[in-house]
Amino acid sequence: MVGSPGREVLKRCVSLLREQHKIHACIANGENAAGGFGLTAQTAEEMFASGVDFITGGNHIFDKRDFAEYLESSNRVIRPANYPPTVPGRGAATFTVDGVTIGVLNLMGRTFMSAPVDDPFRSADACVAQLRERTPVVVVDLHAEATSEKIALGRYLDGRISCIFGTHTHVQTADEQILPGGTAYISDLGMTGPTDGIIGMEAGAVLDRFLTGLSERFSVQKSGPRQFCGAVVAIDPNSGKANEIKRIFLKGIA
Repeated sequence: MVGSPGREVLKRCVSLLREQHKIHACIANGENAAGGFGLTAQTAEEMFASGVDFITGGNHIFDKRDFAEYLESSNRVIRPANYPPTVPGRGAATFTVDGVTIGVLNLMGRTFMSAPVDDPFRSADACVAQLRERTPVVVVDLHAEATSEKIALGRYLDGRISCIFGTHTHVQTADEQILPGGTAYISDLGMTGPTDGIIGMEAGAVLDRFLTGLSERFSVQKSGPRQFCGAVVAIDPNSGKANEIKRIFLKGIA
């Protein structure tokens, strides 16, 4: 979700998509939901009211300083598990829908990323093992820049998790697939928010930074058409293996 345009699209689309695809659980990355950078308690609650069951984060999850207390107390919002252990919040958690417990793990890549995080492969080993003690259904959000790192972790975890989806680039990829071990995979879900501008932000400041190295702080593109991106995954609740993954990309939302 990118800013208020993303939250407005979420509010309009999630309930309809849940009904259309008979969705039991909805997981969303919310690290850009508040003004394009970070998350607040209010925006998190707004996302839950729109039909989201669980929220993951990324490198902007701590941009709103006063969010730390909510992150520490919430059992439905997590941040990357490979952040230093002293930071607020948790990197993995479970929730239950229709009698099925779903484990969710949030990780952050290190290639082309500036955050001081631990090895996501090693962190994944420990966290997935703990989650699988509680449920065979485990979903991973890998917040990373490099598609090679995302694909590598997908291959590494294949057969141990139900689904791994990438976030961070705001550009949806067309490589959705079921890996040989039964894990659903897509390199990036894409962005829900304004279509115009550059990855959700007003183009002027972004172009200035590329052209001159100088710019003001980026602002969310408020005008123009909007889009909704995501994926629907069918998972066997007994084996934890995925049967199907389908990309969702709705364009031209007024």
